[in-house]
Amino acid sequence: MAAGWKTIAGATFLASTLVGLTACANDSDTPANEPEQITVYNAQHESLTQEWVDEFTAESGITVNLRNGGDTELGNQIVAEGGASPADVFLTENSPAMALVENAGLFTDLDPDTLAQVPQQYRPSTGKWTGIAARSTVFVYNKDKLPQDQLPKSLLDLQDPSWKGRWAASPSGADFQAIVSALLELKGEDVTRAWLAGMKENAVAYKGNSAVMKAVNAGEVPGGIIYQYYWFGDQAKTGENSANTALHYFKNEDPGAFVSVSGGGVLGSSNKAVAAQQFLRFVTGKSGQEILQKGDSFEYAVGSNVPSNPALVPLADLQAPTVDPSKLNSQKVTQLMTEAGLL
Repeated sequence: MAAGWKTIAGATFLASTLVGLTACANDSDTPANEPEQITVYNAQHESLTQEWVDEFTAESGITVNLRNGGDTELGNQIVAEGGASPADVFLTENSPAMALVENAGLFTDLDPDTLAQVPQQYRPSTGKWTGIAARSTVFVYNKDKLPQDQLPKSLLDLQDPSWKGRWAASPSGADFQAIVSALLELKGEDVTRAWLAGMKENAVAYKGNSAVMKAVNAGEVPGGIIYQYYWFGDQAKTGENSANTALHYFKNEDPGAFVSVSGGGVLGSSNKAVAAQQFLRFVTGKSGQEILQKGDSFEYAVGSNVPSNPALVPLADLQAPTVDPSKLNSQKVTQLMTEAGLL
């Protein structure tokens, strides 16, 4: 995906000249006669990030080496590597892994111009990283198994004994753990413990959001908690894994209306800081967000006033609760879910 950097030719030439001079001064590992390269630890969708990389390289001439993995896996790897990490940029699907790296003091401040491209509600208050995309929590339900008047009014309803064996989730995934992180931040530890205890009694566990959706579609379980883009992605293809289902949005600033922010940050240990900052400015810029808008990931665009894919319920209509992404605590959530017997 690409960001919109279309400026007057003279200004573009001057800016690129200054960037080049700064890069030579700061990026000492790149010999003057070799193309500049950065390394991105990528936990975002591989296909989406590859589109961003291809367009960024075409526009800037900077090569991007991708190391793909999961949110938790790569976040923990960066923390273990510390100041010796070869990563210049870290991209995630959810915020808790970003908060993990931030709390370890491993991010540098982002350029103000990059932060300015993303509204405040889609980036942390600290300015150490930024949102690059987003996804909404939803309750997917089988239309033949659950009439609309029986749908849960709140995520918290699912701990009630009446929901025993009637909803599904993927507790081992970073996606679901981000939702629990939001519940913890919004409602506190006591409420979260009680909800997780109810989940242990009531929920049917599957591995992955797609498996949850397939199970609901097949009638194995009436409903489940997933992110919205799995459903839209399947609908845009054959619909074979979602044809019998619909999505229920909790809204009303309920924890179940949580919008999870995908993050991007520059590592403080990077000696390619200029190029790394340039990459994130591109991803959150107009061209980068338009790639997201027009692609098949069905994640929400959050930067540069680019509207999201028109198939999606607009972000403004989701009535999501306000959550500072930097306060989502993956370590505490892992502890609580382990204690509840969910991990």
